[in-house]
Amino acid sequence: MLANQRREKILELLKEDGSAKVVDLARLFKVTEVTIRQDLDKLDKEGLVVKEHGGAFLKNVEDQVRNFALANQENLDKKELIAAKCLEFIDDGDTIILDSGSTTTEIAKQLAGNNRVLTVITNALNIALMLGVETGIEVIMTGGEFKPPTLSLTGQKAADFFKGLNAQKLFLATAGLSLKAGLTYPSISDLVVKKAMIESAETTYLVADSTKIGKSAFASLGALSLIDYIITDGGIQEKHKQLFHDNEIEVIIAD
Repeated sequence: MLANQRREKILELLKEDGSAKVVDLARLFKVTEVTIRQDLDKLDKEGLVVKEHGGAFLKNVEDQVRNFALANQENLDKKELIAAKCLEFIDDGDTIILDSGSTTTEIAKQLAGNNRVLTVITNALNIALMLGVETGIEVIMTGGEFKPPTLSLTGQKAADFFKGLNAQKLFLATAGLSLKAGLTYPSISDLVVKKAMIESAETTYLVADSTKIGKSAFASLGALSLIDYIITDGGIQEKHKQLFHDNEIEVIIAD
């Protein structure tokens, strides 16, 4: 991995977890601690992170948490379309899992005030607060470790929560997906949670705007065959449609 690529992946991880230690980053990227410190020095000078003894943390993360704002607000118009399409696949009486993320947050926004009767299981604090005041919606939260930038709970305790649970539908987020890497995420701690969600759901809908298709983040969850449907926007390329078709995954276009 080239230095620029590694720094990009480090920044993605910090945007997901909020902070990281030098020793952990060195182990993850299989480089020396000296190399990681040089990477963090550069990211710090660019104003993207704040370097501290033994590691670094994401700049402005405290403001994000106080304002309950997600960092990733790119392609919001596409995410709103995808969220609206998702509502067509949610029926009254369903038990659904809403993963944390900006697209799933849009689903929650559109469920709010929609007079639905649902049980919603989520690891996202912002989604729980958004839907917790809805009369017809019962909200159940996982436990786990708090990740400030994504306002979510993660780790083995969050994964263990799903043991023995059964939901009709899971709306799963991703940072990137491709044939080679499969479903990918910036943070390793999320992988056990995503797997547990998939195992608890009868049907898995991946919600991802078209810019994420063909890209990959740091950690791979597994093959595309883990999902049943992908709900995306009209910007998806024909070659990617064929890729999903070849893997027996139905593509649903939000327009």
